[in-house]
Amino acid sequence: MSLATLSLLDISILLAVAFLVGMAKAGINGTTLFYVPLLALLFGGRQSTGLLLPILIMADFFAVRHYHQHANWHYLLKLFPSAALGVVLGTWLGDHIDDQRFMQIMALIVFASVALMLWLEKNKRLIPDYTWFALLMGTLGGFTTMVGNLAGTVMAVYFLSMRLPKNVFIGTAAWFFLVINWFKVPFHIWVWESIDWDTLLISALGLPMVILGVYVGIWVVSKISDIHYRRFIIAMTLIAATGLLLR
Repeated sequence: MSLATLSLLDISILLAVAFLVGMAKAGINGTTLFYVPLLALLFGGRQSTGLLLPILIMADFFAVRHYHQHANWHYLLKLFPSAALGVVLGTWLGDHIDDQRFMQIMALIVFASVALMLWLEKNKRLIPDYTWFALLMGTLGGFTTMVGNLAGTVMAVYFLSMRLPKNVFIGTAAWFFLVINWFKVPFHIWVWESIDWDTLLISALGLPMVILGVYVGIWVVSKISDIHYRRFIIAMTLIAATGLLLR
C-alpha cells in the first residue's frame, strides 16, 4: 500500500477518520465505533491497525498537551504494567483469534461493566480502588488496543467506575493512551509488519484533521457539565458495546 494507490474516496475517508480520532481523544468518546470498521473495510484488519496507530499517537499528543495537568497518576501507575502485558498478549494472539467471537465477548464484558456502573450510580456506591480491578482492566485495555484499537470503551468503564471528574477522566485517558500507543509501535513494525514508511506517509495526511478534531472536541467538552458528561460517556459506551455485538 502506498499513497499513489489511494483513490480520492480513500483519502477522504482517511481524513474523516483523523477528524473523528481527534474528537475522541479530546473526550468525545464513542467515535471508535465508526472509524475502526471504516479503516478495516478499506485496508483490512491488521493493515488498518498499523495505519491508524500513528494517527492515534498524533491525537494523543495534542490531547495530552491540553489536558496533561489533570491526569491522575495514581491510577496510571497501577494500569501501565498490566496494560503492557495486555499488548504483548494481544500481539501473540492477534493471528489466532476469531474477530467476530472476540467482538462478542468484548461486548458482553462491556455490557456487564456498564450494568455494574449504573447499579453503583443508582445506589451511590463506589467500586473500591482494588489493585486486582486495575490489573484486570489494564490487561484487557492493553489487549483490546493491540488487537483492534478498541480500548477506549474498556478504559471508559474503568475511569467512570473510579468516578473521575470530566477533565481528570480525559487527562488520565490521554496519558494512558499516549504511553501505551508508543509501546505498541515496535510490535507493529517488527512483529506484525503493519507500519512502514509508506503507511507513515499516508497516516501523516491526517495530521491537519487530527488537530481540528481535537480542538472541536475540546470546545464541545467545555460546554458539558460533569454530570452530563458522565451520562454522555455511559450512553456512548453502551452504543459502542452494541456495535461490537452486531459486528
